[in-house]
Amino acid sequence: MTEFHALHGRGSSLVLEVVPGSAPLWRYWGPLLPRDALAEAPLAATRPLPTFALDKDVALSVFPLLGEGWFAQSALLAHRAGADWAQAVTAAEVDHEGSELLVRLADSVSALEVEIRLSLDPETDVLTVSTKLTNAGAGALDIQWLAAASLPLPPETRRMHFYNGRHQAEFGPQVQELKRSLWRRENRRGLTSHDAPPTGFAETIEGCVYAAHLAWSGNSVQQAEWLDDGRYLWQFGEWLAPGEVRLGPGETLETPELIATFSADGRNGAMQNFHAAIRKRMTWPGGKMRPRPVQINTWEGFYFNHDMAGMTALADEAAQLGIERFVLDDGWFEGRRNDKAALGDWVPDRKKYPDGLGPLAAHVTGLGMEFGLWVEPEMINPDSDLARAHPEWILTGAGRPVLTGRNQMVLDLTQHGVADYLYAVLSGLLKSLPISYLKWDHNREIVAGGPRAVYRRQVQATYALMARLRADFPDVEIEACAAGGGRIDAGILKYAHRFWTSDSLDAVQRIAMQREFLRVFPPEVMGSHIGTAPAHSTRRRQSLDFRAGVALAAHFGVELDPMKLDAKDKARLADWIAEHKALRDQLHSGRIWLGEAGDGVFWQAHGDARDLILLLYRVEPTTQRHMPLIRLPMLGDGAYTVTRLDRTRTNHTAPFVETMKNGAVVSGAWLRQSGLTMPAIAAETVSIFRLVAK
Repeated sequence: MTEFHALHGRGSSLVLEVVPGSAPLWRYWGPLLPRDALAEAPLAATRPLPTFALDKDVALSVFPLLGEGWFAQSALLAHRAGADWAQAVTAAEVDHEGSELLVRLADSVSALEVEIRLSLDPETDVLTVSTKLTNAGAGALDIQWLAAASLPLPPETRRMHFYNGRHQAEFGPQVQELKRSLWRRENRRGLTSHDAPPTGFAETIEGCVYAAHLAWSGNSVQQAEWLDDGRYLWQFGEWLAPGEVRLGPGETLETPELIATFSADGRNGAMQNFHAAIRKRMTWPGGKMRPRPVQINTWEGFYFNHDMAGMTALADEAAQLGIERFVLDDGWFEGRRNDKAALGDWVPDRKKYPDGLGPLAAHVTGLGMEFGLWVEPEMINPDSDLARAHPEWILTGAGRPVLTGRNQMVLDLTQHGVADYLYAVLSGLLKSLPISYLKWDHNREIVAGGPRAVYRRQVQATYALMARLRADFPDVEIEACAAGGGRIDAGILKYAHRFWTSDSLDAVQRIAMQREFLRVFPPEVMGSHIGTAPAHSTRRRQSLDFRAGVALAAHFGVELDPMKLDAKDKARLADWIAEHKALRDQLHSGRIWLGEAGDGVFWQAHGDARDLILLLYRVEPTTQRHMPLIRLPMLGDGAYTVTRLDRTRTNHTAPFVETMKNGAVVSGAWLRQSGLTMPAIAAETVSIFRLVAK
């Protein structure tokens, strides 16, 4: 009798067919099925063999292999000194417990064992998959590729949404039509990267979305390949350099986790599922997220120009504005006058801070703020005491010149003593100073080095260092920064609590980047600051109100020198900080919907269908005589009180828009089908509403 195993979420199901002696076949992944609705018959009994084909039906399994007559991408590419390269499953078993399937496979010929764990969370509707390979043979096994997951996409899949980008222009949305061919994206930069993060959204003709993200901070591959039955094989995994992974007898290789979801509600539904899953995965000091502190970062206001008097005055000003965390960025340590020297020498600069950082930290905490510090532990400058003392710690290839980036090199954390040195330095700072927050930066890509490639071991060593610090200093939060958004992934989020989204603080540019960031990660981990005008990255100038409105829904911060603001702007900055504090509990919980109204207007809503914060952003001048309407598909039919919260001035207004200042009652069905009337706001303006069901 054919055996089927099904997992069910809130809105999705998956079904595997167990075939004796073979890996389980993918029979279904998609919209929720009734619990008693399983496949009508074994797959082989439902489709005839095609002409010019093997005499055995070879269908998509959870672990397709070359040696089985599978002609699309294999889940494993490996060999043992040129042998055992065409693997096949000779034994299989499936353990089904609750919402989890554990698939155990073996190849007695190649002496391999595989475990694939699939878990579909019924609360979040997110599928988590990972694969573990064990070398059960006598000789070493060289591995070129091991898929974390091999997933099916239905025949009606038509396009793939993914990301491209660069430093200061992260999360550039891209779309490609899927054809009868192979679609593939690779990242070989040694960290998650600005240009090829491991995330994809496969969209069907009907607008359903399959979304997936590899929880990994290193090299990666994702690919979708058309199959002969009309489906697509969607795979994710690490990109492995030649010779990078060699398993000795009894050794194992475990892939990063892939988190994936199906949503019949399109990309908004997939986003909401991801947010729920990410929130469940995170570990916060004290076991629960507290309101995200409003913070000031010294970088764009001061760069390397530190001194005790200036930072003390900045702390005084920040506290008066209502800021809750003071983060001292790059430039605080010995010899750091620019980005050409001193990385690795994590000792306070006595010329800038004659008595060390203790007096500044005490002043900051005495004002009621938390004290945070910037570090870049994995990097080193050639001009540093550490480089002169330990040149052997620098990651490079034998006989190759050391390639610098941003005037810095990479420390090889896989070498004996390096991670212990970094732990000693960082733990010393954390013990001697009241630091509650580390901004952990990583400002260059990793170039091949060492007698064997160390890409994945470098990532694992970084994870281990962070985990060690988290265990010994559980009240400290960590921000993951890599020249802005170069290391944004769910892997490092196991150890961190915030991402620095981008080094660009141009508010118009930020809207696009932040909307795409939110497709996977919730707003409370998205760092967004009010920057200077003009923006340092683009030299474009935007109003303080617009810059603040763009940062409002994220983990809110300030990155300018408020002492240079006039009294009016300083008062407005304090107002925005107070507004964020009033709204942040709702902005950082519940669900999010993203939408476009056309005519240069974007919107996002936070909360639930009965209580929403709605932000409208106009990024371009209108090309219409009248403003577009904002349709809100999540609302119910009943009456809502719509209140306008912002004080944005308009040259022209309408009586009904004026009534919304004090709360106007409108039918939810009307707002859903016809739309909300928006104010006649100018380009680079934000308007904020609250909608509460009566």
